Amino acid sequence: MNLTRNPALIDQLAASYALGTLRGGARRRFEELARTHATVRAAALIWQGRMASVTELQAQQAPSPAVWKRIENLVQADKQARAMQAARQVPAARAGWWASLGLWQGATAAGAMAAVVAVVTGLNFNTQLNGQVRELSARLAATPEIRYVAVLADDKAAPAVLVTYDPKHSQLQLKHVGQFHPGPDKSLQLWALPQAGGPKSLGVLGEGTVIRLPAGSGEVNNVPALALSLERLGGVPAGSGPSGPVLFKGALLQTAL
Repeated sequence: MNLTRNPALIDQLAASYALGTLRGGARRRFEELARTHATVRAAALIWQGRMASVTELQAQQAPSPAVWKRIENLVQADKQARAMQAARQVPAARAGWWASLGLWQGATAAGAMAAVVAVVTGLNFNTQLNGQVRELSARLAATPEIRYVAVLADDKAAPAVLVTYDPKHSQLQLKHVGQFHPGPDKSLQLWALPQAGGPKSLGVLGEGTVIRLPAGSGEVNNVPALALSLERLGGVPAGSGPSGPVLFKGALLQTAL
């Protein structure tokens, strides 16, 4: 079976790769395939970005005091239960019937109180956890929709920039995955390479690891490839083509990821 013609399977393998559940020979074969196929490489990069963004949604926190209180209450309840068990083994003649009854009553009351406190603390903890889950779910639901993806690479097939297009927000996102820097007096300019006609500028990249450029669906739909050229600072005027060298290019692929 030709894996590169099965987007659904590529998606599943890329997700497993990012989660770390793809192991052994299967993981090595997937990495080898990603080195030679832009579609597989793009899927892997997207899922790695997704996993990273999910972990960033929730700040690291120390365990809630309620957690430690619940553990303490459970430990105390266990001690009370052991005391009750020991009381059953004390002969009535040693402490008297009334003393034995008092011990039973005290141990039972303390155990019941500890159990009630543990249940209440557990309910509060579950409420807090459910709130965090709802907040995380809302943030995930607000994540951009990815309709197109491209990995722009140099002439040696080394990836430099990951490009995704979000039609919901009419936005291109470019993320540097290589080490190239244009220099203080140069700019990288993004071009659409349509099937007919010359290159069309999609914008000039600014500073930062992640750059977002506005783009309508008409500028992206049915465009087979994208390219990045090195231009003078600020890029070339609209309506003209690249004046500098084209450093990176790649196929623009429609995806269901």
